[in-house]
Amino acid sequence: MANSSDTVLVIGACGQLGSELTMELRNMYGGSNVVAADIAAPKQTDLLESGPFETVDVLDKNILAELAAKYKFKQIYHLAAVLSATGEKNPKFAWRLNMDGLFNVLDMALEYKTEKVYWPSSIAVFGPGTPRENTPQHTVMDPNTVYGISKQAGERWCEYYFEKYGLDVRSLRYPGLIGYKALPGGGTTDYAVDIYHQALEAQKYECFLSENTYLPMMYMPDALKATLDLMHAPAEQVKVRSSYNLSAMSFSPKEIAASIQKHIPEFEISYKPDARQQIADSWPKSIDDSAAQQDWNWKPAYTLDTMTEDMLLNLNKMRTTV
Repeated sequence: MANSSDTVLVIGACGQLGSELTMELRNMYGGSNVVAADIAAPKQTDLLESGPFETVDVLDKNILAELAAKYKFKQIYHLAAVLSATGEKNPKFAWRLNMDGLFNVLDMALEYKTEKVYWPSSIAVFGPGTPRENTPQHTVMDPNTVYGISKQAGERWCEYYFEKYGLDVRSLRYPGLIGYKALPGGGTTDYAVDIYHQALEAQKYECFLSENTYLPMMYMPDALKATLDLMHAPAEQVKVRSSYNLSAMSFSPKEIAASIQKHIPEFEISYKPDARQQIADSWPKSIDDSAAQQDWNWKPAYTLDTMTEDMLLNLNKMRTTV
């Protein structure tokens, strides 16, 4: 499993996934062995206090090379990306950051003999031509956002680096991720995080998606578990080298509101779909992740109701300690 002598780099450590993954990795490998890196210093003091932090622009090859020479990383988690809704506002920059950043990390890993690289993909790789119910592992992929296009291209390049150069790159296609420790970062599934904050603060929420928009979602503890399970699986069990489908639950805004109302009966939701509705309508409603189940025994722990209970409990705790 985890070797405490491994040195690990997390690029994009201040993001929604990165902030929690960094802390999990530090628990496993020891704080001093896990370097958190992002383009600006974190607001989360625990990231600064529990281990090293480096300011890194993933588009700067020289800084990456300096870091690799200094720390001699055994593993890299490359999480820095421009997400779906934000990417549509500046598509060429999103493409440049998402693609050139990936190339820089893959090339650095080859040059400095990094043993394993993790790079996240997304359900955004699918598009209007993809079967939307129980979306298969291998299927039509016609993404229509720059985020999805960059993730689809990234999957191909990760597989290419594995096939051509033997680089052990691993990837998951995340559904929408929901957590209480960090605020959303500009994605189409962000409503499912924001709605909990608004339920506690205002007892009402205006949703930017329509009430029956079903999307695949996952609670952050399950996302962390899946990521670490994949990265610690023996190489011969990792049979998909593009990116694994990953699933936990699918629900609509109407259903998450009903789940919240079990705890906050006065909570009200209204709907005002915006440009993100069109993105959501092109994505799967549910995901077939049987390959992940078979290859490395993936299984989620949380349902919509157990996630809602945990989210509200922890957000309430954070509100009372602020």
